[in-house]
Amino acid sequence: MGKEPEDTIASRISRVLADRIVRGELAPGARLRQDHIAEEFETSHVPVREAFRRLEAQGLAISEPRRGVRVASFDLAEVREVAEMRAVLEVLALRHAARHLTPAILDAAEEAARQGDAAADVHAWEEANRRFHRLILTPCGMKRLLASIDDLHAASARFLFSAWQSGWEKRTDHDHRAILAALRQGKIDEAAAILQKHVQWIGRGPQPAKTGAARETFAIVG
Repeated sequence: MGKEPEDTIASRISRVLADRIVRGELAPGARLRQDHIAEEFETSHVPVREAFRRLEAQGLAISEPRRGVRVASFDLAEVREVAEMRAVLEVLALRHAARHLTPAILDAAEEAARQGDAAADVHAWEEANRRFHRLILTPCGMKRLLASIDDLHAASARFLFSAWQSGWEKRTDHDHRAILAALRQGKIDEAAAILQKHVQWIGRGPQPAKTGAARETFAIVG
């Protein structure tokens, strides 16, 4: 069996590290050590450095002089920026997807909404929520647009997991139901308006701090 190409190894490393960062397993400010990661993936430092560059391009890591590569931090301004970008891009995708949405697709999206409402933890909720959005947007057929939206959803997930690592409560997403109802009735402008407000909503969640006290963090909950 041939040796795995370095580019393929770099892709695999960047995907694994990105998932760990998004899920909060690697905290903001945590150092990403080349030697440790190279050892974990049984590879040289070359694909690890390429993986780091890909994480930096995604805004998930930063390279600092004399401090190496670390997990990027984020603040409320970044959360708002992602919410605003999602609002514009998802509405654009929905308008192009609307005429291709079949009853079967809308039924699948409704099932995703039900699973989100029944989710017992934030990870299950985020997975169902992302599936709902993908189902109603993917029929637009615009690959670059969908790739950009996927990146923004990953950022949203990171904010969400940071804010609600604990204390998650089941919730009913009335916006999802309203979007589906409007789409079933052919009211595209109404569905787009609801979606725009939906992804711009920023929630608050308590996050335990190292001192033992809780600090308030923000997340896109839509």
